[in-house]
Amino acid sequence: MTADDLVALRRDLHRRPEPAWREFYTTARIVDELESRLGDELAALHVGPDAIAGDHRMAVPDDADLARWREQARAAGVDDDLLERLEGGYTGAVAVLERGEGPTVGLRVDIDGLPRAESDSLDHEPVAEGFRSEHEGAMHACGHDAHATIGIGVLEAIAESDFAGTLKVFFQPAEEVVGGGKSMAESVHIRDVDALLAVHIGLDHPTGEVVAGIDGFLAVSHLEAEFTGESAHAGGHPEQGRNAVQAMATAVQNLYGLPRHNDGKTRVNAGVVEGGSAANVIPDEARIVAEVRGETTQLMEYMKLRARRVLRSAAEMHDCEVSIETGAEAPSATSDEELVSIVADVAGATAGVDRVLERDELGGSEDATFLMQTVQENGGTACYVGVGTDHPGGHHTATFDVDEASIGHGVDVLAGAIERLGRDGA
Repeated sequence: MTADDLVALRRDLHRRPEPAWREFYTTARIVDELESRLGDELAALHVGPDAIAGDHRMAVPDDADLARWREQARAAGVDDDLLERLEGGYTGAVAVLERGEGPTVGLRVDIDGLPRAESDSLDHEPVAEGFRSEHEGAMHACGHDAHATIGIGVLEAIAESDFAGTLKVFFQPAEEVVGGGKSMAESVHIRDVDALLAVHIGLDHPTGEVVAGIDGFLAVSHLEAEFTGESAHAGGHPEQGRNAVQAMATAVQNLYGLPRHNDGKTRVNAGVVEGGSAANVIPDEARIVAEVRGETTQLMEYMKLRARRVLRSAAEMHDCEVSIETGAEAPSATSDEELVSIVADVAGATAGVDRVLERDELGGSEDATFLMQTVQENGGTACYVGVGTDHPGGHHTATFDVDEASIGHGVDVLAGAIERLGRDGA
C-alpha cells in the first residue's frame, strides 16, 4: 500500500468509529480491503464467530444496542451476508498468509473505538480535513483506526516480501473494555503461533520514536455492585428505610482506603456511582462500577479480594444487600528480550525512525496480554511494540489524533521484524 492508501483507509475507519463488539462496519471494511488487495494470496480469512472463541467474550452490550449499530453499518453499505455472519456482535477477523516452510508469526491489532464525542473545533485535523466521526458519541480516540490500517499494510508488505513461514494477523475487537483479547487467546488460531507481536501507536512517544518492547502492563478487573435496600419517605418515616445510596457511599469511601501492597503498584477507581430517584425518597437501589489494577496479576487479585470485602461490608453496615459481578479482566505480561532485540535492530534501520528505546512501561492495562501470555505458555515469544506519533490531545480525549506518517513507520518496522523472524526463525 502506498502512503496515500494507508492515509485514506485510516481516515475512512476514523470517520466511522464503533465501540466494543459493535465493529460491524470496521470488520467489513477490513474484509473488503484484504479481499481486494490480497485475494487468493490469503490462505484463510476467518470472520466473526470463526475468528474468536465466542464463549470467552466479555463486556458484550445488550441486543438492542448491537442491533442499532448493525443497522447503522447496513445503512453505510455493509453487505447483508457479512452482517449475518457478524450477528450478535461477533466482530473481528483473523487473516492468514502462508509463505512456505518457516515459523508462524502473529500480529495483533485492535479495531474498536471509544464511546465519547469527538471535538468539532475547526483546528482539529479530522474536522479541517473532513474525516471527523460521523457517529456522534463515538470516536477513535486511541488510534485503533491506525492499528487496523497497520495490520492490513503489514499483510500486503509481507505478501510482497521473501518472508518464509505463516503470518496471522489478529484484528481484535473490544480492547477498550478489555473484553476481546481473551476470546482470541482462547481461539484455535493462536495455538501454533511461535512469535507474537502487538502494536500501539502514540503512548506519549513522538513521531519517529519506536519502543521495541513495552512492559508495565497493569492487570485489571472490573467489578459491578448492585446495592438493594428499602424505600421510605425521608421526612415522615426515615426509620422504615434501608438506604442503598448510603451503603454505596460508604463503599466508595472505603474502596479508596484499601491498603497498598509492598510488592508493586496497585490501583482502584469507582468510575460509575449512581442511585436514588428524588430528594425526599430514601433510595432502595444504587450501583457502583469499579476497577482494580495491579502491577502483576497476583496484585490485582489481592485488590479484587479486598474490594469485594469492602462492598459486602458496606452493604451489611447499612442493612442492605449487594450483588457483585466480575466483569472484564486482563492479566499482566512482559515482552521477551529476543523479540525486543529484533524489533530494536529493525527499527534502527527504518527510514523515518530517529530514536529507538529498548523498553518502556505502559502504566495501564491492555488485553493483548491474554494473547501474549498464551503464546508464551505454549513455548513461544511475545512482544508489545510502541510506535510513536505526535498527538495533539491525550489518549481518550476529544482532540486525540495521530500523525499519519507514523502509520508507515509501524508497517515498515513490523514487516521488517516479521521478515527477520522468517529468515532467522522464531
